Amino acid sequence: MSSIELKNVEKWFGQVQVIKGVDLSIEEGEFVIFVGPSGCGKSTLLRMIAGLEETSRGQIMIGDRDATAEPPSKRGLAMVFQSYALYPHMSVRDNVGFPLKSAGLPKAEIDAKVGEAARVLKLDDYMDRRPKDLSGGQRQRVAIGRSIVRDPTAFLFDEPLSNLDASLRVEMRYEIAKLHQTLKSTMIYVTHDQVEAMTLADRIVVLDFGKIAQVGSPRELYEKPGNLFVAQFIGSPRMNVVPASTLPTISVPKTAISIGVRPEHIELAAAGRGDLEGTVDVLEYLGADTFVIVSCADAGQITMRINGSSDLKPGDNVSLSFAPTEIHAFDQNGIALDLVLGD
Repeated sequence: MSSIELKNVEKWFGQVQVIKGVDLSIEEGEFVIFVGPSGCGKSTLLRMIAGLEETSRGQIMIGDRDATAEPPSKRGLAMVFQSYALYPHMSVRDNVGFPLKSAGLPKAEIDAKVGEAARVLKLDDYMDRRPKDLSGGQRQRVAIGRSIVRDPTAFLFDEPLSNLDASLRVEMRYEIAKLHQTLKSTMIYVTHDQVEAMTLADRIVVLDFGKIAQVGSPRELYEKPGNLFVAQFIGSPRMNVVPASTLPTISVPKTAISIGVRPEHIELAAAGRGDLEGTVDVLEYLGADTFVIVSCADAGQITMRINGSSDLKPGDNVSLSFAPTEIHAFDQNGIALDLVLGD
């Protein structure tokens, strides 16, 4: 079995607690991604699962056994780091097969496993090359191949694409998504890149200062954030959040302190007929979309997404209308409120 369960796990470095009682169940074959700001504990939590960091308190279950005190070599997990850690003097073939050779497996079995990994990762044409003769994406595929041949219980990825340029990251996202579909293995992946998280994950775990802020599918987190932190962390550009007092036209519960709306849920309205009035500050043209940043007095800066190009220009006065069914409201503690008109 390759399910993984964390039971109230904590990590302390001296007097500093960096993981604060995390409970999480990861199902067999699930692709789970840890995201959060720098210092939130996502890499530390991954290393605890791998056994590279000691668990101060709590339990880590792998399948039906308690692996909390097991060394990394006994956990049956394969970890892929952002640094490829390939042996420069070895060919791709020897790099991929090195874990099996170290374990003393017969040559015929090593060749079969290495050949299968090469087929899955499309490395067949590069098996006799050295790492220096490969692109960054190819090197990362070799590092992944070295993990595949071990037939691990689960794969752990620690920001594996952060060293690649933008085009290679897109290519490798596709490769990893196809790899998960092919292997159907449990995968846990750490990233700071929201696009990676939203496009790859079955579920996303959003961490904030060592605690889980929310767990859910990409769509759940985007459409129904449970709190203000998740609402503004998930999504790019992030959700617009303004004081509820600046939007008297919007019907929200009396306990609402803040109101949020995503850029794509804002439209231009006739002068004086919108929910907010403002002045265009900056336009960001991206081809398929244009982001219009509007200064709206006490409400601050509001970002609106327009499909394609826009005839607006800096200094234009605009009226903004918020889609009433796409409003989010938050109380004084930043907790999302159910929107029931008339509350």
